[in-house]
Amino acid sequence: MQLSVAVCPLPIIAWLASQACYPRVYWSGRDTLEEVAAIGSCKDFIFEDAVDDNQLNTVYQRQRSLSTNQEIRYYGGVAFDRHTDCWPEYGRAHFILPRIELRRSGNEFKLLVNLNIESNGIESERQLALAALDRLAPPVPLSPPNKIHLLSRSDRPDQRRWHDLVEQITQDKFIKDTPKVVLSRLTQLEINEKVDPWMLLASWQGRNHNSFQFGFQFTPESAFISCTPERLYRRCQRELFTEALAGTTTRGLNEDEDALLAQQLLDDSKNSHENQLVRQHIVDALTPLSNYVGADEVAKIFKLSHIQHLHRSIRAELKSGISDFQILQALHPTPAVGGLPKESAINFIRQREGYTRGWYAGACGYFNKYESEFAVAIRSALIEPGRINLFAGAGIVSGSEASAEWNELENKLTTIMSILTEV
Repeated sequence: MQLSVAVCPLPIIAWLASQACYPRVYWSGRDTLEEVAAIGSCKDFIFEDAVDDNQLNTVYQRQRSLSTNQEIRYYGGVAFDRHTDCWPEYGRAHFILPRIELRRSGNEFKLLVNLNIESNGIESERQLALAALDRLAPPVPLSPPNKIHLLSRSDRPDQRRWHDLVEQITQDKFIKDTPKVVLSRLTQLEINEKVDPWMLLASWQGRNHNSFQFGFQFTPESAFISCTPERLYRRCQRELFTEALAGTTTRGLNEDEDALLAQQLLDDSKNSHENQLVRQHIVDALTPLSNYVGADEVAKIFKLSHIQHLHRSIRAELKSGISDFQILQALHPTPAVGGLPKESAINFIRQREGYTRGWYAGACGYFNKYESEFAVAIRSALIEPGRINLFAGAGIVSGSEASAEWNELENKLTTIMSILTEV
């Protein structure tokens, strides 16, 4: 059951940062038409151990069937690799039905309260909801984060190991069977000060307006935030929208240089091949689930503050009865964050990359019976006491050069590093 009331406009991310209740969830769509802050939980399901697909599907279908109200949403995420250890409080998959949501749609603001009557009964839920409403605090304006004092930085894999891994992937014998592996790197910044994840996300949001912005803070000790350009998919009833986003270059210092770099990216055979691999995989994965799948034949340029990508739009009309779980199972992880073939590439990552990705490159978003949207959690950070963990990846295909791909990782961290440090 859900109660809803219109409210006056509020600064949503500042409102969220002012609340003392956990979990805290923030979601802003790439089109900026919708923004959500959610706190507390009246229903929660987390998978910390190995996730059996049938088990996850059963839970998903049950929660979806209960979402008869079009406004009710479950927010959460699925790890990059559901079959390896993950970050404890996030789990391999974790979704919540929030107790309270502040939701903006265009210029309209609503406060929504969810009640889990099925489990707790109406009177108990009424008392819990009233108590949660009583604890709400007014928003305190956010100020830009101070530059951090960096004690140390470490990269995993380090640059020498990175070169070794790229060399292994680009060997003729390996790449013949596995034409793409998306290698990633964990950059750990050791600090001795506290970082407000919502203040950091708000600053990041200001630099990349045409990205998804979201964050999950299940406990006070840890927060996962992301400012990602990549949509996994959006579903409206049976209509599905997704994309191939792969192939990267930097932005120019002026308009002419920017246009030149964009054209060089469009003309570059290595990046075009990488994007085409992603496009074809997505089309192939959606075809069994769909009555129709259509994809852009020609790539376009998708621009962010410091980098630009090759982009192809893909649209599908789903068959009757296809669920979000089936879509997630088919699409995630995409070749843009894993590689091709999926199993071979992920096995290489699992065995050689040297760290646990957790929710980095995972799928984060929301679902209900009528609509859903998930973004791919690239350009993300895990904030812990005394440490900020940053993530970046690069697609390794035939012709990839280790030094150039390492520089691409650095370019992808430029925006967040410019917020955090003086560099």
